[in-house]
Amino acid sequence: MAQPPPDVEGDDCLPAYRHLFCPDLLRDKVAFITGGGSGIGFRIAEIFMRHGCHTVIASRSLPRVLTAEAAGLLSASLPGFQAARKLAGATGRRCLPLSMDVRAPPAIVAAVDQALKEFGRIDILINCAAGNFLCPAGALSFNAFKTVMDIDTSGTFNVSRVLYEKFFRDHGGVIVNITATLGNRGQALQVHAGSAKAAVDAMTRHLAVEWGPQNIRVNSLAPGPISGTEGLRRLGGPQASLSTRVTASPLQRLGNKTEIAHSVLYLASPLASYVTGAVLVADGGAWLTFPNDVKGLADFASFSAKL
Repeated sequence: MAQPPPDVEGDDCLPAYRHLFCPDLLRDKVAFITGGGSGIGFRIAEIFMRHGCHTVIASRSLPRVLTAEAAGLLSASLPGFQAARKLAGATGRRCLPLSMDVRAPPAIVAAVDQALKEFGRIDILINCAAGNFLCPAGALSFNAFKTVMDIDTSGTFNVSRVLYEKFFRDHGGVIVNITATLGNRGQALQVHAGSAKAAVDAMTRHLAVEWGPQNIRVNSLAPGPISGTEGLRRLGGPQASLSTRVTASPLQRLGNKTEIAHSVLYLASPLASYVTGAVLVADGGAWLTFPNDVKGLADFASFSAKL
């Protein structure tokens, strides 16, 4: 059985990297990655850059970039600039950090304009921004449900729509939406995120049909439980329970961020030139076997999400 590639905890670059794909697979392409300042998005940015790509990492938590001079002055102390500095230092490629809320179309337009001014092109969009938490449906506030739908579903459409108008319609492009398997069978405590991600998978198919004639490929990548991520820390539950569930999955282990980045790299690259409208599940088969902890719902009886 193939061993997983090396990975590191937290938002740090890999100390060493062995190319499984051609090193210049994305040479001089530009990728716009929402949620690219941390977690899976950070590793996607790194792996893309190690294959010759320049990146834009857009995040709501990143400080707004006003000028290149300001970025240089502030990079030592602000997380977004630190992420960009780490990525550029490890790979030798350019990385532009931008502040952007995917729920705000004017902010997306401004960010895309700035990226196009910096690089002159955007070839790849990775929609990785997301929000999630555990909550039973009966305790979920209306606003909490709406917030997750706004970030995951509307946010994915908003960024895709702006990039379509600004560049992809006339030049072609690739979109990869990072989704989940939650909606494939129904998952306790996840009606908000499962509904949002299922809608994105449907959006993937619709956009693939409509935008294919403009040479735009659109696919989804659905990760499973991934080590070293904030999502696993928040949603994995008690360590003992998580270990039991993981060993019940076909590959009997967690995935890591590098594995997910490699899957996204495949979908975004010319290797997948005839793949569009697809949902690639990268979860070690976990969605087929992970048990639903219905009894655990009792532990959340008094919990309410009041976003």
